Amino acid sequence: MKATWNGATIAESNETVVVDGNHYFPADSIKKEHFSQSETHTVCGWKGTASYYDVNVNGDTNKDAAWYYPQAKDDAKNIEGYVAFWKGVEVS
Repeated sequence: MKATWNGATIAESNETVVVDGNHYFPADSIKKEHFSQSETHTVCGWKGTASYYDVNVNGDTNKDAAWYYPQAKDDAKNIEGYVAFWKGVEVS
């Protein structure tokens, strides 16, 4: 699987995990130069508290376009630290 935004590949892996229709990429498969930590956090009842990244490509920023669970709840331990995308990031 490959995640792209604004003409750049920002993550690529053969080992994504699909949860709730989203592909979660292993943390080591993201291209860190395109990511900056966001202050945003949301809570999922069964996965835990999500943290977000802004995605930065070619001078453009897609705020909170990626999220991950740094300390997932027990039922979601298989995606702990994995990164998922939305807000126009194409996963194919």
